[in-house]
Amino acid sequence: MCPGTSVHGHGVPTGKEAPMAVTIRDIARAAGVSRGTVDRVLNRRGGVRPELEDRIRALIAEMGYTPNRAGKVLASLKKPMRIGCLLPSVGNDFFDGIIRGLRRAERELSDYGVSLEILQVKGFDPAVHAGALKKLAQRKVNALCAATVDVLPVRRTVNAVIARGIPVAAVNSDLSGTGRLFYVGCNYLQSGRTAAGLLRLMRGGRGAEILVVTGSRNMQGHNRRIAGFIQELKKQPAPFHIAKIVESVDDCEIAYRRTLQALDVLPRVDCVYVTSGGVAGVCRAVCEKGLAGRLTVLTFDDVPATRRFVRDGVISATICQEPFEQGYRSVKLLYEFLVNGKKPEKSRYYTDTVIKIRQNL
Repeated sequence: MCPGTSVHGHGVPTGKEAPMAVTIRDIARAAGVSRGTVDRVLNRRGGVRPELEDRIRALIAEMGYTPNRAGKVLASLKKPMRIGCLLPSVGNDFFDGIIRGLRRAERELSDYGVSLEILQVKGFDPAVHAGALKKLAQRKVNALCAATVDVLPVRRTVNAVIARGIPVAAVNSDLSGTGRLFYVGCNYLQSGRTAAGLLRLMRGGRGAEILVVTGSRNMQGHNRRIAGFIQELKKQPAPFHIAKIVESVDDCEIAYRRTLQALDVLPRVDCVYVTSGGVAGVCRAVCEKGLAGRLTVLTFDDVPATRRFVRDGVISATICQEPFEQGYRSVKLLYEFLVNGKKPEKSRYYTDTVIKIRQNL
């Protein structure tokens, strides 16, 4: 064989040597550090001085290093990956769709050693959520996916979990002030603005006295739905007024009692805006007051109770957010990060906002 030639495939000479792939060892040698230090930088495990991490990342880019994806996938087959999931899904049918998406992704990735541990809680108590996150982190998970409350104790818990080298993704409701890896879910400001636009169309230029039934003031998504709704209503010439905001903690019985109490003392209310769960309780109160079909009722999501009340004419319209996609994409993105060590291209992945009325349910 002539010098400078190599053989590929069926003995065909290429006429030049194939370039050697840059390895972690090469990066470590150039940086004057151990391979373990380079690995910590590549996989964002922490414990490396910021200036040294910057220098290593510059060398990675300069030398054209790319992860050996095949090798990482093979490694994942030998070492199971466990992803912990926290959902406030007890008593809330909406999360059934998210769980279906989570489980579909788990089945598709099971050959690569991926399994899920789903921990379900009821309501939005910060202490319960923080405790559940700690419990999942102690179960030797490789990553966490959480739909949780956006309050300081929970943010601190999330950041403590991340500091231990466990990446955390937010699903369905985002988290501020944390190092969460990404968010998959509804664009809540947009969905709130959409609800306000629907209300304006339905009222035909007339204003409205509005009762808002929300899940929890601790859930960022619920708050953003109210904020987007109010922002859009302020642009309208007709007089729209928020008469009262009550919390249901996504519990149908609490939603029923608080809606009934509000309607008793606010006889001028002609619109009910429900930002989260507890829809069956709200509609029960509306029906008991003899107001079905007389109030404009706007809700979110496509669950059995909501569909029934839309078809019965109690709910005017419901705005949906693709829960299956939220669960499915969260697991797929976490898996890609665990295997490749690369952050997702975006910080937020918004699902579609879909309006449903009686005619398209």
